[in-house]
Amino acid sequence: MTSTLFSQFIQSLSQSFLPVVDSNFINEEYTFIDLSIGNKKLEVMDVSSSKAFEAYISEYLVLNNAKVAYGGYNETRGIYNRSKHFNQQDPETERNIHLGLDVWCDAGSAVLAPLAGTVHSFQNNKNFGDYGPTIIMKHIIQDVSFYTLYGHLSVKSIENIKIGERFEIGDVIAKLGDASVNGDYAPHLHFQIIKDLQGNIGDYPGVSNKRDLEYYLENCPDPNLLLKI
Repeated sequence: MTSTLFSQFIQSLSQSFLPVVDSNFINEEYTFIDLSIGNKKLEVMDVSSSKAFEAYISEYLVLNNAKVAYGGYNETRGIYNRSKHFNQQDPETERNIHLGLDVWCDAGSAVLAPLAGTVHSFQNNKNFGDYGPTIIMKHIIQDVSFYTLYGHLSVKSIENIKIGERFEIGDVIAKLGDASVNGDYAPHLHFQIIKDLQGNIGDYPGVSNKRDLEYYLENCPDPNLLLKI
């Protein structure tokens, strides 16, 4: 299946807003947030501080009369410069282009299955600035096999989960972690759709460099095609 057909297939799987966090949040309570290098407000904030970032997100939600912020797909960000896990000297290989959709809300918020599927793998990715606890789900719908990734979870989310465990649409599969376990970020969910997992277990790149971006955008379509926030 070509990348265009796969994107169209993902878009066809939902007809309206499909929550991936706490179902008490209605679509009208979401607001888009820009965390790109073009956001001048981030230039005067200590983006290396998870506390400062959490305060920025909280203030942004209040100013926009919202409870959840979302965005980030194919967004070039400066916030990864603080971590050696992403930062490189070569601008072509520096990983700073985001491949998933981030959903920013409180630690402890429920993470929901937007599609029925089974647990493919899970892992605590402990690098500074990494996902922290992560779950990857496998889906087979209309004979099409693909994956969804859920990053920045609580440690408890992966303590009792089992490979092959099945979840239906709307089931709680995890809870969001706080900065002490989630890679040192303000609490949020990194949600990513992946066509070919390339043999990865419990992990998959969520940030690309310029050199590899075309491949990753084809392999990881915009998650909002499915969620329709």
